[in-house]
Order: sequence, then structure tokens, then C-alpha cells
Amino acid sequence: MCEMTEVLEQPERWGCVTCGHEWPREPEPEKARVVEDAHGNVLADGDCVTLIKDLPLKESSKVLKGGTKSKPIRLVERDHEIPCKMDGISIGLKACFVKKA
Repeated sequence: MCEMTEVLEQPERWGCVTCGHEWPREPEPEKARVVEDAHGNVLADGDCVTLIKDLPLKESSKVLKGGTKSKPIRLVERDHEIPCKMDGISIGLKACFVKKA
């Protein structure tokens, strides 16, 4: 009778050393993505952020000044993980250019 006291780990399955029974490995659950600002503070949906430096806007002559505060943010799974509004403009920001307000 298999008591599974010794388990052999293989890349795609588990195996019992005693009886040879094999079963598929459960996929590891995905870890929640943690987004940190420029100072290492963890950001969450609903936080307000402040720019830490001047950022020129693409295809425009306008510049967002450092210290500009955003409306409450939300986080998404993209390269620019913070879509928000600043000075009436909807933009996507990288977390490395903001600090938690």
C-alpha cells in the first residue's frame, strides 16, 4: 500500500518512490503583481501619485511638470502600468516616474 512518504519531483509530474505511481503536477498559482513607485512604496488601485520629474508628451509640445499630482489611479498589466489623468490629459505612466502622494 502506498503511503507516499517519499515523493520524486520531476518537471511535469510527481512520482511515488515506493510504488511508482505518477500524477501530474498542479500548476503553481500566479503571484499577484506588485507595482512599486520610484521610492519602493507599493501602489494600489485608488492611490494618487505625483510625478518625480518633468515628462515630455509624445507627439506634443506639452510637458508634464515634476510634482504634478494625478487623480486616483488604477493598475493594469501592461508596460505603462498606471493609466491616469493629469492636467486633464489621460496618459499611461511607468511606476518608475512617480511617487505615492
